[in-house]
Amino acid sequence: MGKEIITGFPPIANSEARILILGSMPGVQSLNAKQYYAHKQNAFWRILGEITGLDPDAPYLNCTEKLQADGIAVWDVLHSCERIGSLDSAIEAETANDFKLFFQRHPNIQRVYFNGAASERYYRIYVLPNLGHNLLLYHRLPSTSPAHASLRYQEKLAIWKAALTE
Repeated sequence: MGKEIITGFPPIANSEARILILGSMPGVQSLNAKQYYAHKQNAFWRILGEITGLDPDAPYLNCTEKLQADGIAVWDVLHSCERIGSLDSAIEAETANDFKLFFQRHPNIQRVYFNGAASERYYRIYVLPNLGHNLLLYHRLPSTSPAHASLRYQEKLAIWKAALTE
C-alpha cells in the first residue's frame, strides 16, 4: 500500500472566534469519521469539555457548536499531505491552508494554540513567513494525541486549562 494524498477539513469557526487551536492533519480515524479528533483515545474533546463545559460524549455537531459559541476555532495547519497511517512523523509533500484568508475572515482571533509540536513546526515553516506583521499570541500546548504519552491526562489538562483560561 502506497502513501495516500490526504486532504484535511474546513475549519470549525465563526466570525466571532477569538482563539484558534491548530492541529497538523487529521488522523485516519478522524478522516474516516469526517470529524476532528475522532480517535477515542485522543483527549481533545475531553479536555475542551472540562474547560468549556461541553459534553465530550454529545454529538459532534453539539461539540462544535459549543466551541464556536465560546469563541474557539479549530483547524489544521496543513491542507493536504501524503501519509501512511496517522503519525505526524509520516507526513510528506505537505501544503498549508490559506491563513491569510482565514485571518481576514476571522479578524477577532487574538491567540493561536498549537495542539502539539508538529502543528507549530508546520505553521512556523509554511504560514508565519507569509503573514507579514501580526499581533497574534502563539503558544504550543502538549498534544492531545494518544501517541503523545510523555504526559498523563491530568498534566495535559492542567496545561491546557491554564492557557485557555488566561
